[in-house]
Amino acid sequence: MKRLLLVLLFCILITGCGKESEESQDGEVINVAATAEPHATILEFAKPILEEKGYTLNIEIMDNYYIFNRSLDNGDVDANYFQHLPFFENEVSEYGYDIVNAGGIHIEPFGIYSNKYASIDDIKEGSRVIISNSLADHGRILSILEDAGLIKLAEGVDVLDATVNDISDNPLDLVFEEVNPELVTTTYDADDGDLFAINGNYAIGAGLDPINDSLILESGDEDNPYVNIIACKSGDEDSDKIKALVEVLRSDEVKDFIIEHFGGSVIPVE
Repeated sequence: MKRLLLVLLFCILITGCGKESEESQDGEVINVAATAEPHATILEFAKPILEEKGYTLNIEIMDNYYIFNRSLDNGDVDANYFQHLPFFENEVSEYGYDIVNAGGIHIEPFGIYSNKYASIDDIKEGSRVIISNSLADHGRILSILEDAGLIKLAEGVDVLDATVNDISDNPLDLVFEEVNPELVTTTYDADDGDLFAINGNYAIGAGLDPINDSLILESGDEDNPYVNIIACKSGDEDSDKIKALVEVLRSDEVKDFIIEHFGGSVIPVE
């Protein structure tokens, strides 16, 4: 009987140690959801740097903008890296996600593309402009078109919240049509439209060079509010692994990689 009790006690201790070891190992893994380009590419470069700090980076690639933050809020991943700040803030406001911005990493200049027009001066009256149906993108797209002199927004409108209903002057009677963000490049490839507002990561993923292929390219200066961020669960922003992730992605080594690899299509923040 004593021998049986000793065996049972030994098994319990071994099981407990196994669990402790498993938990310790899990604590060293950082699970990050990201879009393929440029986010996953940047994360792949950061992997060995994080390994030197004792963390294994696991990258889960997604392509639907609207499942990232839900997945993070559910605890399926530790962080995500795909979105700019206004999109993040809109999602938190709309869905009540308990997630936070852990830090800005880079800017992807938004571009207006066309298979039909070689310059702004060629744009014809009534041209169809294909835009994302994400409201967080609308003000950004409209401000690019306004800066190009194609439209004018109403006085006093906050650009971050602007929609097509805030256009006060549209001399070419541009027609705006909305599709899911990931489908803008599909309509561009199908030539189903005249002008296409494509976010940097989708443009790169579709083989476009934002600097050379876009008809109009958004300014990428440091005051651009559309910085791409690392998001995590509320409270985790102070955890060692999330701090390590942000620190590495903001390191000079990663910044130099972004500049050299993307050639200005992706711009690291200071």
